[in-house]
Amino acid sequence: MEINWKQKLTSRKFWAAVVGFVTPIMLAFGVSESVTAQVTAIITSGAAVVAYIIGEGFVDACGRED
Repeated sequence: MEINWKQKLTSRKFWAAVVGFVTPIMLAFGVSESVTAQVTAIITSGAAVVAYIIGEGFVDACGRED
């Protein structure tokens, strides 16, 4: 079974799962809520950038332009 990384990295469910995994671990280790919120924001923003880059790469590969 091969993982389709393009599909995974552009999936909102995947990134929600990453945030849902990282956030409680950070809180369990005593990281402040402020830092936890910042890390969550960075993960979410990073996910948007990754999805955009992969999406644009797919459009370029198909030879279409806006």
